Amino acid sequence: MPDITTVVSFAGQACYGGLALMALWGAYCTIIVWRQVTQIRFRNEQEQTDFLNKFDEQLAANDFEAADQLCKDDPRAVPQLAGLAVNNRNLGYAKLRSLLVDRFQRDVLADLEHRLSWVYTMIKAAPMVGLYGTVLGMMGAFGKLGASDKVSPTALASDIMVALTTTALGLTIAIPLIICTNSINVRIRKLEELVGYGLARVLEGIKQALSTETVPEEK
Repeated sequence: MPDITTVVSFAGQACYGGLALMALWGAYCTIIVWRQVTQIRFRNEQEQTDFLNKFDEQLAANDFEAADQLCKDDPRAVPQLAGLAVNNRNLGYAKLRSLLVDRFQRDVLADLEHRLSWVYTMIKAAPMVGLYGTVLGMMGAFGKLGASDKVSPTALASDIMVALTTTALGLTIAIPLIICTNSINVRIRKLEELVGYGLARVLEGIKQALSTETVPEEK
């Protein structure tokens, strides 16, 4: 049966490997979410307003095909939802609004939340794995003290190093991820605000376009 020193040494190496994987996966998910938010949102309200003005011009001319083409060329959330609204404009205001909100929640926010949930898991798990390494290091140190009357500080150094290093690594992983996720959440809230405003304008524009389309021209 292996002694406590061998077990602690093996488990300590496993902790290092686990922490490395957590750091890589947390960083990967953070980068993916950051890029997704950047790709689907307008940089500012003015940029979105410029798009909506062009979109409204097409609707005012009852040129729904041109409005749809304008949206297809833009991968961001509001244009894509505007294109969906144009293609389903005959559903009625209430159903159309429900469709757009559901699509935004399901296709955009749900995917972002899924990625962020992994980052939150790494934030919580990394310090716990670090604490586990601390416990293992202390177990190894006390195991050596209990096995011999005279133990040199050098013999204890490796176990104490495991205890301190794993704790430091766990915190080193968690702290930057916390900062990054807070920044991402701010960007997501801004995205929601811009999309909410954009959808209101899109729905109002389509409503007005349909009303003018059905009204016969006066001779």
